[in-house]
Amino acid sequence: MTETRHLLFNEGRNCRMLMFFAAFCFLILSQVSFAQQAPSVLQPQPGTPKEEQPVGTKPPEPKDKRIFFIIPNYRTYPSLANYQPLSTKEKYKIATQDAFDPGTIVLGAAFAGEGQLSNSNRAFGQGVKGYVQYWAAAYSDFVVGDYMTEAVLPSLLHQDPRYFRRGTGGTLGRLGYAMGQIFWTHNDSGTSAFNFSEVGGNATAVAISQAYYRDSRDASSAVQKLSTQLGVDMASNVLKEFWPDINRKFSRKHSSDTASVSH
Repeated sequence: MTETRHLLFNEGRNCRMLMFFAAFCFLILSQVSFAQQAPSVLQPQPGTPKEEQPVGTKPPEPKDKRIFFIIPNYRTYPSLANYQPLSTKEKYKIATQDAFDPGTIVLGAAFAGEGQLSNSNRAFGQGVKGYVQYWAAAYSDFVVGDYMTEAVLPSLLHQDPRYFRRGTGGTLGRLGYAMGQIFWTHNDSGTSAFNFSEVGGNATAVAISQAYYRDSRDASSAVQKLSTQLGVDMASNVLKEFWPDINRKFSRKHSSDTASVSH
């Protein structure tokens, strides 16, 4: 009976994650529908001819370091135009920025709260002491996952951990592109390949997490955790793809409201 109750807690958590992702995608679609009508400065699509770029010139880093002031945005790049591969040092720099950003700490706190509310790991307990253990575990998930998917495996497999925005085309096409980048990525050579760094990196992080998740050391729980993490990263890609559009829309609304007040 106890094992059944614990399994139901895990399944309920996964269902909530799927419902959140579905609602999130719907929100994105509704917010960026204006992009089909309003002109904007768009980025070249992947696969377009690449312009010559002087050797040693680095591509521009994202202007917005965080999305909604919380979600780290260090590995988002405008497009594949003028592509230059990252060095191993640069890959570790991106992983370090993501892992130790204040936004990541806040996200760890949010996931810890959700875990404690659903009592997903009873060994952690309740109260302040229990919450600290939930937070330590959740934050460790982020740190290990960031380093595995953005530094360790990309360096070993010569894959690029960055997310390159598509920026053009219809909303559904861009949504599919963003979600697909979880399973398809770019090699340092400029070719495309299965995203072993993302899938394998998260799988490795889940395996490591078995050391501190004492209540879920079984294959079923590991598969559920991997699916949840891939879903979270997929939602993150969707945000990275559409964030400039959303930010531009809210900026225009803010400017319009400010102009109305001033008049």
